[in-house]
Amino acid sequence: MADITLLDGSIGQELVKRSGDRATPLWSTRVMIDHPELVGDVHKSYFDAGATVATTNTYAVHRSRLVRVDMEDQLPDLIECAVSQAERARQGSGRIAASLGPLLASYRPDLKPDLDDAAEKFGELADMMKDRVDLFLLETVCSVQEAEGALRGAEGTDKPVWLALSVMDDDGTHLRSGEPLADIAALVERFDPEAVLINCSRPEAIPAALDIVKGFGRPFGAYANGFTRISEGFLKDAPTVDALEQRTDLGPEAYAEHAMGWVAQGASIVGGCCEVGPAHIAELARQLRDAGHRIV
Repeated sequence: MADITLLDGSIGQELVKRSGDRATPLWSTRVMIDHPELVGDVHKSYFDAGATVATTNTYAVHRSRLVRVDMEDQLPDLIECAVSQAERARQGSGRIAASLGPLLASYRPDLKPDLDDAAEKFGELADMMKDRVDLFLLETVCSVQEAEGALRGAEGTDKPVWLALSVMDDDGTHLRSGEPLADIAALVERFDPEAVLINCSRPEAIPAALDIVKGFGRPFGAYANGFTRISEGFLKDAPTVDALEQRTDLGPEAYAEHAMGWVAQGASIVGGCCEVGPAHIAELARQLRDAGHRIV
């Protein structure tokens, strides 16, 4: 049996659901202003469910997003809130992963962020968090260009970097940009991330993706979303999360069965993304233990 790192699940959507507030383009960033204590509560729920990693609520905390709503000056305070709430909830040997989401927007490889600008902005965030987190998690990377910008920004720290890639929902062998997932191999060799993951994709697309990333020679894994699809409404400028529809056929047992299949493929890092909550992680933890795996 294997040692498995169990990630948490959705942070942003779980916060929006618990706050009861109307969804805004600021997504879960707004919650840190209005209900900061909820952030720690969500992290605690995942630790209680069996997760061993807390992912900071910093996915959308970018200057490029805050400047749209005249909140750029609040960047340091938002980072402080996110990290301190993860620290508050940390249990035992639990780790904190600093989430670094897409610079401009999720699922929008067409925006093609400038490499130098992306590296500078990711580097600024990494520098702000590096002394208080255990690793950096580059999330929902949809193109080779996005991957290079984020990896360049994170390479200036001495903390491990995990690269999480998002693939097409109907073809796990291609990034959402349409580029072959295999094209990431050169960047993995160049920047040497500690692990390569697949995230925020349909669970059905992940097995094909894992067959490719397992060849990169790094620990690998996955954490899927629970959306029916990425809607056209969400691909517009400054979307709100209510433009996405939750699946009704992906309860805790169904999701855990998918994840156990990834473990059977050799994945050593699993968890959940959007629409995957504490109940899903608790069931996955149960199935991992029942199968004789050790959660680390």
